[in-house]
Amino acid sequence: MQNKRVLLKTDVVIIGAGAAGLMCAIEAGKRKRSVLVLEHMDKIGKKIRVSGGGSCNFTNIHLRPDHYLSANPHFCKSALARFSPHDFIAMLESYGITYYENEKGELFCRGTSMDIVRMFHEECNKAGIEIHLNCRTGSIRTKAGLFFVSTHFGSIEARALVIATGGLSYPELGATDMGFRIAARFGLKITQLKPALVPLVFERHDLQKFNELSGVSFNAAVSCRGRQFRGKVLFTHRGLSGPAILQASLYWDRGDEITIDLMPDRDAYDLLTSKRKSRIELSNLLSEYLPRRFSHLWCALHAPSKPLCRYTEKELKDIAQQVHQWTIRPQDTEGYRKAEITAGGIDTDELSSRTMEAKKVPGLYFVGEVVDVAGQLGGYNLQWAWSSGFIAGQYV
Repeated sequence: MQNKRVLLKTDVVIIGAGAAGLMCAIEAGKRKRSVLVLEHMDKIGKKIRVSGGGSCNFTNIHLRPDHYLSANPHFCKSALARFSPHDFIAMLESYGITYYENEKGELFCRGTSMDIVRMFHEECNKAGIEIHLNCRTGSIRTKAGLFFVSTHFGSIEARALVIATGGLSYPELGATDMGFRIAARFGLKITQLKPALVPLVFERHDLQKFNELSGVSFNAAVSCRGRQFRGKVLFTHRGLSGPAILQASLYWDRGDEITIDLMPDRDAYDLLTSKRKSRIELSNLLSEYLPRRFSHLWCALHAPSKPLCRYTEKELKDIAQQVHQWTIRPQDTEGYRKAEITAGGIDTDELSSRTMEAKKVPGLYFVGEVVDVAGQLGGYNLQWAWSSGFIAGQYV
């Protein structure tokens, strides 16, 4: 893209009109900064719109820093403390947006995610924010402490540049690697990227065993790398999904095993020994607590079913252990197309946790998913977007 003559001068250019970019724009606008937001899609807040199945899981009241994965686990603390879930809730309430809480502390709009998008539209209008949709950006250069961003309608000169381009997940919603390319252009390090909060794919031999279970689900406890998550596990035509699996995928790396406790609320050994004199088949007993199709296939693979009275005590101990520690080694994930977020990103050592500004490049800021801060499922990633965008907006 050719660098055309300067058509616009502004205090702040923000690339990306998602959750973090919009929050940053509003806060900067409140400080009387002139702000120009560039968005390559035809609408703002594309991922806000689809969050929570259209109801927008906008935060979590149980938020703690250990709900986030980062090479520096302390980096997120400043932003999350300075703009907390309660601060965002207050923002919603000022607009009369009603919400509800589920048992995991996840907060959702009672209406739709469009309530939040409309709130951001109004906040941007009040703060005098200028937003350019369907905007193609090209080269970015610096000179004399200013940033020059070329676009299809000309070059923009700004005193500060904020990169709020998100990660690689949801390519159909416009995800690109632009933020990472910009960081590399300025010599900033990027940690290893991977799809996260994503279904896992079976190895071929496991796929052949379990492909008939597609659509079967049950509640379990899934462990990976010392982290355990309770929730639904769902068999797909390629592997495993469901909330507990998506959570574990944040910590899973290729070659890792995952361990599934099929009866997290019961002692399997006590259950088996209580029926030891019974002639009930093992698969039928397990079917009282797990889906029948799964129970029968699981027994065929791990403990050929027969009446309980015909098992030895050692066999029952071994079966109980397998029930609580069923181990699978996935081959891969479903990739960025099915991932809710991208883990990894701009190395936090390159940024100020207080301002989100690049230490090497004054005036350059990175916010939201493009940074190496990845939250668990349940509203944590949108809260990181609100928080990181808010604090950058205080300094740009």
